[in-house]
Amino acid sequence: MITNETLTREQNAKLIIDFFHRIMMHHVMWFSEVYEHLGKEKAFKALDKVYKTGYDVQMKRIAKTLNFEMKDGVPAPLLDLPDETLNSLRENVAANWLANDGIWFQAVEFSCSMKDAKQCNDSCWAKFSPVEAWSIKRILNMPEQPGLEGLKQALQFRLYAFINKQSFTDETSKSFAFRMNDCRVQSARKRKGLDDYPCKSAGIIEYTTFAEAIDSRIKTECICCPADQHPDEWYCAWKFYIE
Repeated sequence: MITNETLTREQNAKLIIDFFHRIMMHHVMWFSEVYEHLGKEKAFKALDKVYKTGYDVQMKRIAKTLNFEMKDGVPAPLLDLPDETLNSLRENVAANWLANDGIWFQAVEFSCSMKDAKQCNDSCWAKFSPVEAWSIKRILNMPEQPGLEGLKQALQFRLYAFINKQSFTDETSKSFAFRMNDCRVQSARKRKGLDDYPCKSAGIIEYTTFAEAIDSRIKTECICCPADQHPDEWYCAWKFYIE
């Protein structure tokens, strides 16, 4: 029988990695329960406090154990990386997020059905987009209602922005259009000779909830999204406006 005193170095290392996963899962479950029982506003208020306090406590303990310094709340070894390596790490972490999303989708699709996977995917976006918007507003120190300019800035800091190609068009003082010129998921399907993945239902939820979380006054309109027909220059397009 394996005990915590008889673990090999490899088993011990794997256990530590699993501990990080459990922390992440527990963190999400706490947020979900507070959201469910106390409401959206109180959940995000609690998340703000937990993020600040929890990060400081955990990083100080890890830094002390691994003997590295913290500089302005950031591990010094990260700051010491060359810019090219740091940028590559950022993009690969974003790509890992997308890969994890696809792995979850396929796990449900293959064990249940495509319909179940799409329903879970759409519901997940309804919860994740506001969290991503909250994270971006926090990082950029945005005001409560940053307007359309704030939304344009926020769209450039989504995980998608670091692995896809996107652009802004038809910009006015009261609206602008956003295009996903190259989508990592759809491009991969195209290379394999597959049809576009019909992501419109998820996209409507994703972009609407993201925009509203950035500024509650902003409205979202789908211009085009698969399975809609689209030009070769882009896969989906969205209009954001304030009435």
